Amino acid sequence: MTTGKRVLIITYYWPPSGGSGVQRWLKFSKYLHLFGYEPVIFTPENPDFELQDPGLEKEVPKTVEVLRFPIWEPYQLLRTFGGKKEGNPALILEKPRKSLLDRMAIWMRANLLVPDPRRFWIKPSLNFLGQIIKQNQFQAVITTGPPHSMHLIGLGLKEKWGIPWLADFRDPWSTWEFLDTLPMLPMVKRKHKRLEKKVFEKADSICTISPTFQKEMQRLSKRNIHLLYNGFDLEDLPKDFGDQPDHPYPFHIVYTGVVDAIRDPKPFLKALKIAFSDSRGKVKLSFVGRVSKAIMAWVESDPWLCEHVAFEGYVPHKKVFDYYKKAHLLLLILTSTKNAKGNIPGKMFEYMATQRPVLALGDPQGDAATILREAGSGKVFTHTDIEGVSIFLKNLKEQKPENPSNDMAKFDRKNLTGTLAGILDSITEKGNQDS
Repeated sequence: MTTGKRVLIITYYWPPSGGSGVQRWLKFSKYLHLFGYEPVIFTPENPDFELQDPGLEKEVPKTVEVLRFPIWEPYQLLRTFGGKKEGNPALILEKPRKSLLDRMAIWMRANLLVPDPRRFWIKPSLNFLGQIIKQNQFQAVITTGPPHSMHLIGLGLKEKWGIPWLADFRDPWSTWEFLDTLPMLPMVKRKHKRLEKKVFEKADSICTISPTFQKEMQRLSKRNIHLLYNGFDLEDLPKDFGDQPDHPYPFHIVYTGVVDAIRDPKPFLKALKIAFSDSRGKVKLSFVGRVSKAIMAWVESDPWLCEHVAFEGYVPHKKVFDYYKKAHLLLLILTSTKNAKGNIPGKMFEYMATQRPVLALGDPQGDAATILREAGSGKVFTHTDIEGVSIFLKNLKEQKPENPSNDMAKFDRKNLTGTLAGILDSITEKGNQDS
């Protein structure tokens, strides 16, 4: 029998969903019980997501209660109407040539589905959770977005039931770079800002993932925003994981995650070819994850790259560590868009935990670069510095890299959960005083 404070966590992404969006709250839920909290997850029963990793379901503690509730999303309707596999406008945006139906889908996503296509889950969820709340006492509610519709569920619960509420932003809202890619009407942009303002005003506490996002949200909300990094889980690393791979050749470089329109690996690929042009067969670059068709075609058009680059596709999270284990260098491609300075992919902390050197393309003054530099874990080059990257690669292949700093405790998921518990303590104590 558990005696912890019950906290309701509302998240769209939950196992068997794969990808980075699910990791943050899966790991927090894993360790919250150590700090006196009993997480209860509320998530869609039939979500429409592309990446699936059933293996992550094994990481959900048996003591964690998961409430699944049906959701209706418009993507299936788009697929049915268009007779195509892609119904998600985010994927349609990557297509070099867009049909009339594609353009209609993007316009509808931009202007009719505010704040996002999961908006149809808000009202049914509030009705369902109202019945749950009558029967169960929750000391706090947590919402995590995107999708930012989750925050509107939290807003509704706060207004009706007065439950202490923490809103977690993994990406910004009104200033999110993804919204800039959509043909959004000015009146719709204003609606996003109005909804965002209500969440900022009503939430008892707010947190986000990077110092840049923290400062930006403090400016918009005119209140304190907590910084709660993503991190790494030491239990994910295999017990036989060494400091360095035990084989010299081929020099193996690994990239994990998504490669799309805003994460362009071409500059690195050009630098790779320059650095290893005289080392045929002695280097291998593995892309582990979803890669845009345009990039795959570009690589396949070059005989040298075609020989040295492998596209492994999406693999379960647990299997990613097999690639880390064989890697001499880990590649990180950050975005070059408006939110780039605050873009800290969750996998970066995992990279750091492996003790492998990290080479990143991005903003050398951004948050990711600062963390890598302070930890001695790697270096960030601008997206256009092909010469600098090629020199770095030449030097790295000829000498053993220095070991990074061991001062990584603040990025341990267990310690980060302690920080989260402190935030929850503050709002639940305030809630008790107000009631």
